[in-house]
This record gives sequence, C-alpha cells and structure tokens, in this order.
Amino acid sequence: MLHQSTVILIGMLFLSGACVIPLQAVAADSQKHWISSEGRQREYLEYIPYSAVQTSQRKLVIVLHGGFGSDEQAEKSYGWDALAEREGFIVAYPNGVGRTWNAGACCGSAAKDNIDDLGFITAVIKDIVRNDKIDPEKVYVAGISNGGALAYRYACEGEFPIAAIGSVSGGLSSACSSPHALSVMEIHGQDDRHIPIAGGVGSKGYAKVDWQPLSHTLDAFKYASQCLAGNTQTTGVIETSISPCNAGNEIVLITIQGAGHQWPGGRKRGLVVEGLLGMDEPSTALNATSVLWEFFQRH
Repeated sequence: MLHQSTVILIGMLFLSGACVIPLQAVAADSQKHWISSEGRQREYLEYIPYSAVQTSQRKLVIVLHGGFGSDEQAEKSYGWDALAEREGFIVAYPNGVGRTWNAGACCGSAAKDNIDDLGFITAVIKDIVRNDKIDPEKVYVAGISNGGALAYRYACEGEFPIAAIGSVSGGLSSACSSPHALSVMEIHGQDDRHIPIAGGVGSKGYAKVDWQPLSHTLDAFKYASQCLAGNTQTTGVIETSISPCNAGNEIVLITIQGAGHQWPGGRKRGLVVEGLLGMDEPSTALNATSVLWEFFQRH
C-alpha cells in the first residue's frame, strides 16, 4: 500500500478546497497546503509520519517559526519531524506573512498590516482536524520568539480550544485580559537580550517591543487555571518551576543559565545568518523539542 505522500507525488490533488503540492526541498513526506484566509492564499507544511497512518485519533502539533524564519526553516531547524515519526503524531508548520506573525505589538509587516494570524492558525487547525482524523482535544501550539508570542496570543484570543502551548524564547507583546485555561510551558534563556525575562525592550533584535515580564504573563495563565504556588528545582544550569492547576493543567517555566535567544537543541543557522540577525547559538543543556512533546503528552 502506498504511503499518502507517495500518492501525492504522482500529481496535484485538491482536498476540501485546499491545493496540495509535493515539496522537493524539504523532508520527503512533507506536503505543502494552501488555504484561503482574509481573501489571500496562505500556506503551511504538514508532516504525516508513517507511524501515524493507521491511527484513528491522532495528535497535532502546530509549530510557529520565529521572525525572519519560515515554514521550511522551522521544519529543518528544530527536529519535530523525526520526533513525530517516533511518536506517531502529526506536525504542521504554518508560514507567516513577510516571515513575521501578528502577535499584537509584534512583529514586522504582519503586525503593521494587522494580518489576522489568529484566524489563519484556526483555519490551519480546522483543515487538518477535518482531513486527518485529529483528536480535537489533543491539539498543541509551539513557537519560538515571534512565533512564541503568537502562541501566547492564541492562548489568549484563539478560537480553537487547544490543550496546551509551548513557547521558546517568547513572550506577550500585548495585553491578555482573559487568557484561556490551558497548560503553558515557557523555555527561556536567562541571557536573552531580544525578549528579556524581566520584560521591557531588548537590547538586541529588531522588534523594539516593550515585552511584558514573563512572571506577569505566566501569572495571568495561573489565575485562569486556578493554579497552586510553583515548586522550583535546579539541575545544573537549568531551573524549572512547575505550578499544578485545576483540571490537570500546569504552568511551567524552564530557564537556562548562559543561554540567549535560541531553540535549545536546535540546528545552527550558520555563522553568516546568525551574525546578520544577531542570533545566539542554541543551548545544548536540553532539547526543547523533546521537552515540549513530553509536556504536551501530559495534557
């Protein structure tokens, strides 16, 4: 029996109004999907592992690239496809407008033009849930930097009831008066000078956004989920604070000493690119992808 991606390589298919075309430049089993949002064509990559083909109710992880990133860059950099193959979940990589996301006060052309990225992410989730037998109670959103900021905004205002979000080097760039009650994990370098843990305008980067302190952001979600006081543990350079909440939710903050604005365990983007964008080298203290997946599995 042919795998779904092999069938798609035979020619162009149209599923539920979405155009699906094969990709040559990314992983062999990735599929490019096009959907309409706000009257414009938007795109996302989807990876369906062989291990998930026969599963009737599958899990879905949405991965949001950072500023200056893309769907293909996120797929190549963070190792989600390999983990999805081992664990049997589906992973999707939406693509931002102008390599940015509208997360409120951040960032770039997406925020400037007030792109409805909340609506776009909802459309992506619904498209995959409808077509690929996803358990609607097991949908998760992860992102880095600008993508992490959009994950937070979705947890505040998004339509689809996701189970949890995971942010890496992210934060809230705008007010969140009524966050949804869900589980949240933040992984952040203590030396991040793009989105400082203490909030304010980072000394590096291009956004120049006045970020909320992470403590304020996480406290809002703790209040929404009626959480208890957090327990903090330190192992080497990693400090982990876990606040258990009602209905089994958790709010978790992991900070890494000596780490900056990066995806721990991720692939380097090259000296030239990292130098031009002022990016920091990925920490090797932990693998953020594996840590986030373990967190998602609990919720």
